[in-house]
Amino acid sequence: MESFDFQPRTRVVFGEGAAARLGELARASGFRRVLLVADRGMVEAGCVGRASTLLADAGVEVVAFHDFDANPDTAMVEAGRDFAARLDVDSIIGLGGGSSLDCAKAVNFLLTNGGRMPDYFGYGKARRRLLPMIGVPTTSGTGSEAQSYALISDATTHAKMACGDPQLAFRVALLDPVLTVSQPRHVTAATGFDAIAHAVETFVTTKRNALSEAFSRAAWRLLEANYERVLTHPKDIEARGAMQLGAYFAGAAIENSMLGATHACANPLTARYDFTHGVAIAALLPSVVRWNARFAGHLYDALAKDASPASVVVSSSSSSSGAAAAERLAARLEQLAEAGGLRRGLSAAGDLPALAAEAATQWTGRFNPRPLDAVGALEVYECAY
Repeated sequence: MESFDFQPRTRVVFGEGAAARLGELARASGFRRVLLVADRGMVEAGCVGRASTLLADAGVEVVAFHDFDANPDTAMVEAGRDFAARLDVDSIIGLGGGSSLDCAKAVNFLLTNGGRMPDYFGYGKARRRLLPMIGVPTTSGTGSEAQSYALISDATTHAKMACGDPQLAFRVALLDPVLTVSQPRHVTAATGFDAIAHAVETFVTTKRNALSEAFSRAAWRLLEANYERVLTHPKDIEARGAMQLGAYFAGAAIENSMLGATHACANPLTARYDFTHGVAIAALLPSVVRWNARFAGHLYDALAKDASPASVVVSSSSSSSGAAAAERLAARLEQLAEAGGLRRGLSAAGDLPALAAEAATQWTGRFNPRPLDAVGALEVYECAY
């Protein structure tokens, strides 16, 4: 059994209506003047206004930053740093999807430690104390609320950088499924499938351990059983809660076991061809599962057996061989992607060898159960094409 060192740093507050406790939790954490990092969609949806009122009622002063987009890049983070530098904030709240949470973390790096984002590529590069943070996710996808990493794109090259530090973990993760109800269907589908991929990939990485496997498997059970439900019944709070908790568990698994070839191959697609991250993941994950079969089939078998009993795909074969298990799981993943309207090939991606060469350099590929190089990445792309 693999050894591990688990240090939970985040208090998790979960439940319908939990967002109403934001002011209370901020005040209890010692927040007095907070930088609220939330994308423009959160402003339009009224979430920023409600959060600001809750904080003000608790005696917490709020300044808000919204000048960033999906997939925050180094220029956006620097804009956030410049905005906050003159405001004497003592804390940060990230409100929104993974982009808001990652941007909040990245601004924290530059605001407290100076420099540029590439200075923090890797782990443990902060030399000064970071500001305490609360994360309030409004999507069920990235699991950023459970992680001590920020994923930031280089504004020039579009390469993604994973910048982490033990201090970067949120002091509190506030999970309220009601906040996810207003998502457009395509956002629910794409972010939800990303969370599913996190559960599947973390369960088989070379860095996995007994704890991460527990998180991964719990996440898979919640996500696989409720993904189609939230798409057909978007106001089902019970299903929304299961997806949100599943995304958190999958994020906790990433923190302990990292990811694999699917994310390594997806990153160049988003950088070069403007694929939405969840769409790229949906196009690639079934192919990666099949490609990994010889190395991880016995693990995929456990996930396939955990899938919903009503799934015809999973119950269609009684074979326990690694290849058969991988095929059953891949077929179920294709079924889920179809339900989310995410099934598409890679015909929009022109230069597969160039993509493969770039995928082979991605940090997540280092943890894939089958060693990933440019030849292997090209096989994955061709299978998904």
